[in-house]
Amino acid sequence: MPKTPVTVVGLGSMGSALADAFLAAGHPTTVWNRTASKADPLIARGAVQAATAGDAVRASPLTIACLTTYEDTRAALEPASLTGRSLVTLNSGSPAGARRMAEWAKEHGVRYLDGAIKNVPSAVGAPDTLLYYGGDKTVFDEHLDTLRVLGGDTVHLGEDTDLAALYETAVGGTLLPALVGFFQGAAALRSRGLAAETLLPYATKWFEMIISVLPVFTKEIDSGDYSDPASSVDIFHAGAAADLGLAEEGVDVAWQQPMHDLVRRAVEDGHGDRSIAVLTELLSVGAAGSSTTAKHP
Repeated sequence: MPKTPVTVVGLGSMGSALADAFLAAGHPTTVWNRTASKADPLIARGAVQAATAGDAVRASPLTIACLTTYEDTRAALEPASLTGRSLVTLNSGSPAGARRMAEWAKEHGVRYLDGAIKNVPSAVGAPDTLLYYGGDKTVFDEHLDTLRVLGGDTVHLGEDTDLAALYETAVGGTLLPALVGFFQGAAALRSRGLAAETLLPYATKWFEMIISVLPVFTKEIDSGDYSDPASSVDIFHAGAAADLGLAEEGVDVAWQQPMHDLVRRAVEDGHGDRSIAVLTELLSVGAAGSSTTAKHP
């Protein structure tokens, strides 16, 4: 059975990986990038290079845009005739940015699906690579087999176009703090002449422990009941001095101060004996589940 032709707009490391996956799966693949030379390796593998973004869109019923931001995507595609075409964006951006993109797509007569890739370029096409999408379910259903070429774990989150960006930013918020914490530990070891590699087995176990308690925390958050803590706010508050004491080993710990300030606020608000997950309420500015409405024992 003939494979659906696909257009990929944007050939950075991720966009190139997407196009390469479509080529490997036998999809006729058209590519376009502002810097045309980035398409050369893909052309050598069978891709067709379009002269303009408009030509690229016209070449296929499905266009995958993998540019840096929603603004970049709109700028690249504005000259193209998109009416009736299916567009999937796989760029970075906020939920509000996704909603603005959806409005632009509606104005241009585009069938629109917003997505996010939860892995690195080298993982594109793997059976366990996760991609999730929000928006037009008919586009998702129509092109599901094609989208699964990019990753076997392909999920439609719902009709709201901003859902992929919402989950992307919600999950992505854990990345930098976790990495900086690891880098801080590596800096502390290096101050003693120890290799960062020696941290790996213990950091791995620590991350596994964190994963294991997330279901407990989500249950507390969804119920609003923080009264039976495995780890209380007071424990984290007491541990702040030890955390900051790492400065004596020649490590800059200033990045931790806002987190400790958040814990201190929770203590001052009377949450010291409650689960550390109650911090969710302090972070829910103006939300229905604010700290004033969370259940107390």
